[in-house]
Amino acid sequence: MLKQTSRYILLLLCLLISTGSVYAQGLAKKSQAPDAATDKTKDYELGGVTVTGMKYLDQDLLIAVTNLVVGQKIRLPNDEAIAKAIRNLWKQELFSNVSVTVSKMIGDKVFLNIAVEERPRLSRYQFRGIKSSEAKELKEKLGLVKGKVITEATKKDAEVRIRKFYLEKGFGRIKINVKEKTDTTSVNSAMLIFNIDKGNKTHINEIYFAGNDHVADTRLKRTLKNTHEMARISLFPADDKSLYTTNTRSFGKYVNDWGFMSLSKTLEALDPYVRLNIFSSSKYNPQKYEDDKQSLVAYYNTLGFRDASVVKDTIYNVQNGNINVEIKVKEGSKYYFGNIKWRGNTKYSDSTLSFILNIKRGDIYNAELLEKHLGKQLSPEGGMDVYSLYQDDGYLFFNIDAVETAIKNDTIDFEMRVTEGPQATIKDIIITGNDRTNEHVIRRELRTVPGNKFSRADLIRSQREIATLGFIDQEKIGINPKPHPEDGTVDIEYSVVEKPSDQLSLSAGFGGGISFYGNVGVIFNNFSIRNIFKPKFWKPLPVGDGEKFSINYASNGAYYNSLNMAFTEPWLVGHKPNSLTTNVIYSKYSGATVGSDPNSSFLRVLGGGVSMSRRLKWPDDYFIISYGIYYNNYLLKSYSLVPDFTDGTSNNLYGKVTISRSSLDAPLYPRSGSNISLSIQFTPPFSLFSGKDYSTEPASEKFKWIEYHKYRFTADWYKRITGNLVLRLVTKYGFLGYYNPAIGYSPFERFQLGGDGLSGYSFIIGKDVISQRGYDIYVQDATIFNKYTAELRYPFSLNPTATIYGLAFVDAANGWANFQQYNPFQLNRDVGVGVRVFLPMFGMLGLDYGVGFDKYNQAAGVTGLKGLAKFTFMLGFEPE
Repeated sequence: MLKQTSRYILLLLCLLISTGSVYAQGLAKKSQAPDAATDKTKDYELGGVTVTGMKYLDQDLLIAVTNLVVGQKIRLPNDEAIAKAIRNLWKQELFSNVSVTVSKMIGDKVFLNIAVEERPRLSRYQFRGIKSSEAKELKEKLGLVKGKVITEATKKDAEVRIRKFYLEKGFGRIKINVKEKTDTTSVNSAMLIFNIDKGNKTHINEIYFAGNDHVADTRLKRTLKNTHEMARISLFPADDKSLYTTNTRSFGKYVNDWGFMSLSKTLEALDPYVRLNIFSSSKYNPQKYEDDKQSLVAYYNTLGFRDASVVKDTIYNVQNGNINVEIKVKEGSKYYFGNIKWRGNTKYSDSTLSFILNIKRGDIYNAELLEKHLGKQLSPEGGMDVYSLYQDDGYLFFNIDAVETAIKNDTIDFEMRVTEGPQATIKDIIITGNDRTNEHVIRRELRTVPGNKFSRADLIRSQREIATLGFIDQEKIGINPKPHPEDGTVDIEYSVVEKPSDQLSLSAGFGGGISFYGNVGVIFNNFSIRNIFKPKFWKPLPVGDGEKFSINYASNGAYYNSLNMAFTEPWLVGHKPNSLTTNVIYSKYSGATVGSDPNSSFLRVLGGGVSMSRRLKWPDDYFIISYGIYYNNYLLKSYSLVPDFTDGTSNNLYGKVTISRSSLDAPLYPRSGSNISLSIQFTPPFSLFSGKDYSTEPASEKFKWIEYHKYRFTADWYKRITGNLVLRLVTKYGFLGYYNPAIGYSPFERFQLGGDGLSGYSFIIGKDVISQRGYDIYVQDATIFNKYTAELRYPFSLNPTATIYGLAFVDAANGWANFQQYNPFQLNRDVGVGVRVFLPMFGMLGLDYGVGFDKYNQAAGVTGLKGLAKFTFMLGFEPE
């Protein structure tokens, strides 16, 4: 019995000895904290902390994260400080396991060890089941980098980004499986494999509406900007308006068998009510669909249905694998504006404010229109509204609240509660973001001047003037008024983003009898001549003062060479917008046949000029007048320009005055405004001073000093249709006259019509090259011309690094030798489409496809689309 009792005592002692060294507490997943060595809690002094198990992380940093400090008092086994230390480590999302144990105890001091197991780090990742081009796009969107700690949140975020990427492309049934695989080539590393099953694109088969008693389905569908049905031809028979829809693929056989004209006639016979929907995307995008539902409600609100809502919408699969969308709306009652009263206005009378508001009793209620006419939002295009009326006169602190005071049946009465406040004075102007451009270059364009009254119109005008500089991104100009009500002043901060503006012009072409020729030119739009000898301002050339320097060289070898240099200082002396422009030209064109001596026959031009421009204050300050004097010397050697004049010199000394008005809102893609110019170019009437009878003089004497007077008029007008869709209308006229009938028209300074606008030989003899799409050159020496253009433009990208837009155009033009032949209704017409790409380094690039209707000539074989159509390329500049 004693022996058995001794065994029990020995076993109990062993158990007591084995406990007391390890403390553990389950705290999420496998986390552990110390447990008690005895059945009682006890306070200890923390003698030290160590960390084991880390491969990349710093021990001292991890200890700092735990907030455990040597010397602090802790209570074992369940001290809150240890539990908090574990939670802090888990928050870092760097570990898959954390445990805390007692490493040793010395008296009342306890030493802890934190054992961690780091999460693996990303070594690489790959996509499976998709194209390489899609994988490249996804890599840019995921933001995964080598060495990033892999967590569940990391994988979930990547999955969300992939799903969003494909939903925007119309893949609504995408399946994504993310697999984490250990990478044995690196320590504690793993790779992620994204298995992607895109499935088929989710297209919208049909969109149905219910509850729309006052608005037709077709009109509601147009409000859904990004949610469209599949491409089809929809027929609405006139008798019962029932809908018959035929997929375009089904119609393909009829197009092939009957031809397009037969199909068109068939559709016309079936119904006068044909809707084509073949260019809209039918991909389903959930986010854009939600936005479109809001647009649908907003449209109803503009019709007076202020309580309209989407009460239910259903999306379901159909047999062809696509989806149908059903939208049920509740229109509610239609409301109208009632009485509008003004309160608090002392500056302007009720009648004046009501006239500006331009909303009358009985008008259909439209909250969007009310906000627009009040003008709370600053519009780059300006316009007359109530806010502009006050703020243009300094009332920056002006505010107006449109309060509904009564709703009587379907009529809503309003009270406009006006707080005029004091007039504000501009205190400081702050400009940020101009890293390359000197501040004075931007500041001198501003209409907001310290000490002046605040004006909303001046803000809009300043924004326009900054945009027209050409080296500031017009889409990112920020204006931030910072009012100080305590002293009635306001600071205005202009934030700008500079863009590349220097251009390299490279072009090539055929024309003017000189065969193939090439052109290279450089334009520096933010040049600084005063910093030429200051290397720190070279980026890579001296920049910052807004000056313009250009040099252009064209050649086809020894038979044609042309050099043109120009420099413009936009603010001469720096106080007023008076610009100075100088230019020098040299050209030589050989009339010799290729292979012979190019100097045996040639025409050489040497000249230059200087001009000044200044802004006018009347009729308004959009007007600019320019005046200059120019001289060109022509040397002919065995070169027949006109009969009996093959050798000798000819001089062209002329003055030029131009009055122009430009109110374009942007230089690259104008949405509003106009550009109108009238120029008069003239020489002195030299023949009137000589006393000679030029009817008997040879041509060399008649044209020794060229005399003429020349007029050009251009009106270029832009109007926003909707959004960024813009209509452009252009009118151009030109006329060349003479002083002395015995001399007649000058052989220089005439008009050439047709072709792509590449000047070539025409530049040498001073011809104005008037291009026309769809035609080759059809008039060489006109003295009168008319040209009309209409374009419909829409941008694909307004990014300053690549501005891209498409256009559809109609042109009509012609040129005549004299007034006796002039017939303004005899015009050569064309129609077509084109695209423009502006790259800062190369300027404007373009391609047009024009069909010249009036080229039709059955006898000459110019028939059919192939004979009438012509591609036109544009390199480096926009032709006239």
